[in-house]
Amino acid sequence: MVAVLIPSQLIAYTDGATRVEACGATVEAALDDLDRRYPGLKFRVIDEQDRIRRHMRIFVGLDEARDVRRALAPGDELMIFGALSGG
Repeated sequence: MVAVLIPSQLIAYTDGATRVEACGATVEAALDDLDRRYPGLKFRVIDEQDRIRRHMRIFVGLDEARDVRRALAPGDELMIFGALSGG
């Protein structure tokens, strides 16, 4: 299991939870696990080509994951961030 921190713009998918747990050996597998419980969540983070959306950032611990195939280990912390924009 990995801990997943959910950004405020996605908590509508997790019934208000800002921290959830997921199973998976990769970022993609963890997002698939989350999407089974929280339908639509993965699509907001990953595009149709299985790439992390430009306005999203994913970190495993302190390291940015630039590919959904990034390996996860039990106990890792997966953090999803949404970019802020405006003017």
